[in-house]
Amino acid sequence: MNLLRIAIKSARFRRTSLLLTIFTIAISVTLLVGVDKIRKESKSSLLNTVSQTDLIVGARSSPTNLLLYSVFRIGNATNNVTWDTYETIAARDEVAWTIPISLGDSHRGFRVMGTNTDYFEFYKYGDRQPLVLGAGERFEEVYDTVLGADVANELGYSIGDEITIAHGLVSADFAEHDDKPFTVVGIFEKTGTPVDRTVHVSLAGIEAIHVDWQDGGRTGIRLTAEQALQLDLTPTAITAFMVGLENRATTFTVQREINEFQGEPMSAILPGATLAEFWRTISTVEQVLFVISGFVLIVGLLGMLTTILSTLNERRREIAVLRSIGARARHVISLILLETLLVVAAGCVAGVGVLYALMAVARPIVARRTGVNLAMTWLDSTQLSMLLAVIAGAGLVALIPGIVAYRRSIQDGLALKV
Repeated sequence: MNLLRIAIKSARFRRTSLLLTIFTIAISVTLLVGVDKIRKESKSSLLNTVSQTDLIVGARSSPTNLLLYSVFRIGNATNNVTWDTYETIAARDEVAWTIPISLGDSHRGFRVMGTNTDYFEFYKYGDRQPLVLGAGERFEEVYDTVLGADVANELGYSIGDEITIAHGLVSADFAEHDDKPFTVVGIFEKTGTPVDRTVHVSLAGIEAIHVDWQDGGRTGIRLTAEQALQLDLTPTAITAFMVGLENRATTFTVQREINEFQGEPMSAILPGATLAEFWRTISTVEQVLFVISGFVLIVGLLGMLTTILSTLNERRREIAVLRSIGARARHVISLILLETLLVVAAGCVAGVGVLYALMAVARPIVARRTGVNLAMTWLDSTQLSMLLAVIAGAGLVALIPGIVAYRRSIQDGLALKV
């Protein structure tokens, strides 16, 4: 306790340099723990995007590309799947349910997805969590739409509002289907998945807005919204579809048969396995960030060592006085060590505080731009171990100035003029 009081009083006289050291350690800890936390939250959010779906089927392409555009609404399909092929696979005895997906349009920067009411019934995310409507109801009519939570919040939509869909992924006046507006009939509750940033309409609605379009442009014949309703709005093709099987033991058999389907080239992927593979692909970035964070931490500890060594000259008289009244080597070294641990502990606390403050500010931005939901959870055992390792490393570093301070003679310190 006496050493603690001495360490605190001594630190007050050098608070400026020590505050700078605390700041350096805090930044290092923020980066080190932040990288691990973001990595785990990103992985959790990624793996929880889709649940209870056995297969995702689309035109022949790489598994990652199929996963990205069908689940995360990133990129585009290489081709479409014909409606006849979809119905053939959906009618198989092994198939319990399917969710058709039609992509290619947008609304003010948000992707539009055409589907049917099976989407509300069978789509699951997280730990088998179903989609829940926070307001309104499912779409029933051709020109009804159900919005994701982020779409409604960012654009200020509510039940009963009308929206128009644009052809393609970039909104432009010439590409707007403004003659066939949709009415908002429902808004999903927040899920922390790409669902939040998606405008959901019926497959018939997608067909209706394109009846007088061809090859990405309007034809010479213009049909009103009411005239379009008189036509057969059964799709000719869709982008992809999700499959749930009666028995998961048949997953690999059905996957192989779809991949070898003779009618048209298709790919069937296991979403869980593909998500894990995708994560391993991007984990190199995580490793690079860890290495950078480690170097930043080492620089911070070396900076702390430099600061302590540079202040030893200012403390020569203080240490000499302590030794003259009976302080031994362990006392002097313990004093330096205790002071260092206090500084590093304060830096760790400040670093964690900065991390949570940054997460609170960045959460909505990250969710809006990437679909990753950064949960404000407590530090886990790995992250706490990192902090303990930082403190232990600082303790080892502090032994150097402690030994240097003790080896200086008492006469050298007492001879200094005050």
